[in-house]
Amino acid sequence: MNGITNEKLKNAKISVIGGGLAGCEAAYYLARRGADVTLYEMKPQKYSPAHESPSLCELVCSNSLKSADVYANACGLLKEEMRILGSLTMEAAAHTAVPAGGALAVDREKFAAYVTEKIRGEKNIRVVTEEIVKIPEVSGDEYAIIATGPLTADALAADIEQKTGRNLHFFDASAPVIAADSIDYTRAFTQDRYDKGTGDYVNCPLTKEEYYAFVEALGTAEKAVLHDFEKGEIFEGCMPIEVMASRGKDTLRYGTLKPVGLCEDGKRPFAVAQLRKENAEGTAYNLVGFQTNLKFGEQKRVFGMIPGLENAVFARYGVMHRNSFINSPKVLNNTLNLKQFPNIYFAGQITGMEGYMESSMCGLLAGYFVWCKLQDKTPQIPDKTTVCGALLDYITTENKDFQPMGANMGILTPIEPHIRDKRERYRALAERGKAHIDTIEV
Repeated sequence: MNGITNEKLKNAKISVIGGGLAGCEAAYYLARRGADVTLYEMKPQKYSPAHESPSLCELVCSNSLKSADVYANACGLLKEEMRILGSLTMEAAAHTAVPAGGALAVDREKFAAYVTEKIRGEKNIRVVTEEIVKIPEVSGDEYAIIATGPLTADALAADIEQKTGRNLHFFDASAPVIAADSIDYTRAFTQDRYDKGTGDYVNCPLTKEEYYAFVEALGTAEKAVLHDFEKGEIFEGCMPIEVMASRGKDTLRYGTLKPVGLCEDGKRPFAVAQLRKENAEGTAYNLVGFQTNLKFGEQKRVFGMIPGLENAVFARYGVMHRNSFINSPKVLNNTLNLKQFPNIYFAGQITGMEGYMESSMCGLLAGYFVWCKLQDKTPQIPDKTTVCGALLDYITTENKDFQPMGANMGILTPIEPHIRDKRERYRALAERGKAHIDTIEV
């Protein structure tokens, strides 16, 4: 780890706006290398519609960080790239993980508490609880990293829009959390899909009649009224379950309620609703894939039709809210700074990086790029053999129909010659990506 090596670094004033995943990654990366950072977070002075904890790095939509298998998919490979780069998110996840089969899931409260303690305990970080309403005016040795996320407060969002041009919006939704002791386990069974894990999921099987009755109820349930400013497109990756159900009566059987890889008494159920531990103690469970915009009373009524959840106690209901992101390909360089204002950087989901890990990775890269600037060093841009490099390229390459994107193998540079076997091909892609990340001096 490098220390303070030049006058430019000693005199630098770095402001990080936003105490979420990306902001904390960027601030921690820079502070650990000797830079003085001021991290601004408006909580607990002010909360967004979806936040409720005063801690930094509050996970809103889910406690799942997706697959942990490095060789099976891009989500797993991205995690390994971040470990190699020294990610605070990955460190926190390792200390607060809860059983989740082949996925990496965390206890949300402990995860946020871990990151908060690390940030507040870092001598080179000053945390200021204050709402920032305009992008700071920076020049010379002053830098700003905007990592306010998809729920950027209105005043700052308006200033960002003024400075970056078109600001895009889409809907996002979160799933409800249910008290574990309110689940009827006589009507449910414990198993991980394809037995990948240690029995970390609670499965509520539905018969054909129960499933179609549930789908019909979803279609007629009353939805929460959205404010005018929230009316816009729904992002496909967080589509509310009632919207998915409206696409066809069997849509959920091939998506959220798919029964493949699960077996009850030697038979595969017609459909299955899964619940995953929300915390390490197992006192609360998250309804997997049940993002929703139903009114709270309707959530209790309709989701209570699922066998085993008839008397479910909701620790938290699902909610829907506006997400915002900038037109990154138009306004950002591939080092995440604005083309018009080079000392202003953007990081996280506000750039169009879709997902917890993607957001964290973007913050990590932003910290790295600022660090290189402080040392008058040309940064090593990760190439498209890596997930982080491919995503960085996606959000900074001209695209007239730009939309948020998460990690996927399809954006990586193909292996040549082509490997027909998917498992072998993904392993080769992962080995190649890891090898490239190892060459980056962070």
